[in-house]
Amino acid sequence: MIYDVAYSAPGQTHGLTGVTAVDRARPIHRTLPEEVPVAMVFNGTTQAVMMATPADIADFAYGFALGEGVVTAPGEIESFETVPHADGIEARMWLHTDRADALAARRRVMAGPVGCGLCGIDSLEQANRDVPHVPDSPMRLARAEVNGATEALRAHQPLHDQTRATHAAGFLMPGQGIVAAREDVGRHNALDKLIGALARQGIDPASGAVVMTSRLSVELVQKSAMAGCPVMIAVSAPTAYALKLADNAGITIAAFARGGRFDVYSHPHRINDEVSDVA
Repeated sequence: MIYDVAYSAPGQTHGLTGVTAVDRARPIHRTLPEEVPVAMVFNGTTQAVMMATPADIADFAYGFALGEGVVTAPGEIESFETVPHADGIEARMWLHTDRADALAARRRVMAGPVGCGLCGIDSLEQANRDVPHVPDSPMRLARAEVNGATEALRAHQPLHDQTRATHAAGFLMPGQGIVAAREDVGRHNALDKLIGALARQGIDPASGAVVMTSRLSVELVQKSAMAGCPVMIAVSAPTAYALKLADNAGITIAAFARGGRFDVYSHPHRINDEVSDVA
């Protein structure tokens, strides 16, 4: 949405005699990202309300359900519908009856502000939940592919180009580049949307790497482990706890991936100097 800004602050130059304005304040237009409440409703019960960008809601819902362990496969969601309201959006999912216990185990009852990945859980044990170990596979990435991963993702961020205010999560496949990407005001939401998009398109998360425009926090590693993705590439650093979790889960972490370089923190065997085979 385009908004009027009352005044744009003038530029300044600093000289020997002080500060001199080089331009007058003027009214301008800026495009700002939307942010609305999105309720995740399973079998008629709201489990979470997240502030999110109102796009790719089906991907968001599927990715959230998979990342939280509510379902283990997209086919366990029997039906889905998006229901708009004046105050937000309901993402309604109806599950197979055998997923009721898993739903109760990961109960969320609070609203989650934008960018928050653990809001609403009701115990410390849930915050430190175990995640599955990601098995090794023949998938390998060339060093050059990791070098250029975050720059390649930039070409898939139209909302960021308009607003300069959103995160993105992309999926990098060996020999193919970024094959899917999703944006949101929240980095956790962007990853949920990406995981959901992969599931709905039938793309195996084990066949490539998640690429993030943010730091790597523990919630992002948890979501990637639940999805079965073996590699995470980020423009910024991992937290110490996120790295510990990734190492234990068998996930390769490549961080500070920008400017043609990156640091590898765990399981470096998935990155080599050879040209990657197409998975």
